[in-house]
Amino acid sequence: MADLPTSAEVVIVGGGLEGCSAAWQLASRGVDVLVLEKGTVASGMTGKSSGIVRCHYGVSSLAAMAADSLEVLEQGQEIFGVDIGFRQTGYVVGVGEPNVDPLRASLAAQQAVGVDTVEIGASEVAAMWPHADLEPFAAFGYEKRGGYGDAYQTAQAFAAAARAHGAVVRQGVEVAGLVTDGDRVTGVVTSDGSRVSAGTVVVATGVWSRPFLAPLGIDLPIRVHREEIVMVAPGLELGAVPVFSDLVSLQYVRPEVGGDILFGNSDLQQLSDADPDEYSNRPTEEILDIAVEKIGTRFPGLENASIAGGYAGCYDVTPDWNPVISRMPQEGLVVAAGFSGHGFKISPAVGRLIADLVVDGVSSDPRIPETDFRFSRFAEGDLLRSPFPYKGAGEMR
Repeated sequence: MADLPTSAEVVIVGGGLEGCSAAWQLASRGVDVLVLEKGTVASGMTGKSSGIVRCHYGVSSLAAMAADSLEVLEQGQEIFGVDIGFRQTGYVVGVGEPNVDPLRASLAAQQAVGVDTVEIGASEVAAMWPHADLEPFAAFGYEKRGGYGDAYQTAQAFAAAARAHGAVVRQGVEVAGLVTDGDRVTGVVTSDGSRVSAGTVVVATGVWSRPFLAPLGIDLPIRVHREEIVMVAPGLELGAVPVFSDLVSLQYVRPEVGGDILFGNSDLQQLSDADPDEYSNRPTEEILDIAVEKIGTRFPGLENASIAGGYAGCYDVTPDWNPVISRMPQEGLVVAAGFSGHGFKISPAVGRLIADLVVDGVSSDPRIPETDFRFSRFAEGDLLRSPFPYKGAGEMR
């Protein structure tokens, strides 16, 4: 490829949210960055994100990452000069009696790392979601600064900001593999045989990461899970409703620009394995039935609701449902993968942590130790789990 640089300080493989966020953060520090994307920016699973923005994590480092990222999303227009699609509707999470203590412990831990979250009563939730049946819930958490966003627009903004700082982004360039010299990664080779040398290669290839890294003998424990989203026409004007995460019936809903409701099933105890290159983009009859049942049960006030459409994407899921953001045993290699459906809301902080690892080798934020996200934790049996997991909804963390 005539216009492909032959070298860069850092080559990033993958032009999704995490790769573009890392490019922005690195380029803003004066690092020479080249992003290689086989399609177009955000053309992979980034564009399938449901876009929920919350800081509700029992894992404190994740809560801190989400809180830091929220500040970027809130200031998107000012930072990037464009609307990145963030809508600050608020975020409610409701739990049943068995999960009241985990909820309160999680809220306290979140507050300790700077998350603006509180416990609120059913009457306050009823005022925000008047169409909901709240009888089964025993407690609620609320983040007034939560909401939802547009992952595609956000990734495009990251890429534009990276370019403004000097990064080069090449689309339509498929990386076929990594180039090594002994135990060191020294660059990449593209599908047409072109080579680009690099001081560091960052692999941010999401659901494609496991097979991409396998030739180096790296067994990245990622399962590809097909996740379905259903769009619902509520049959009335909802007004300004918040995102609602229901940990009783295991669903989440959020308003959509235009008035529809986006529905996601939070029951993830059984994964649906998929090939990210060959999977149906249409919701199944089973998930449509589940959406009808769950929304009808939780929101009986939406008497005239109907299915408006839907789609599917894939999660790259690790054994503990937390990402790998790590320097690898091979010198010159950093991996950011396995985001398990949580990548959008933490993506600005992910880019910052990747930049820290590349430039300094350690995190610059003591609330977000790089050791939490190390690749070696799986072999060590030291998984990253919430100290206060939700019964029946552990993946929520």
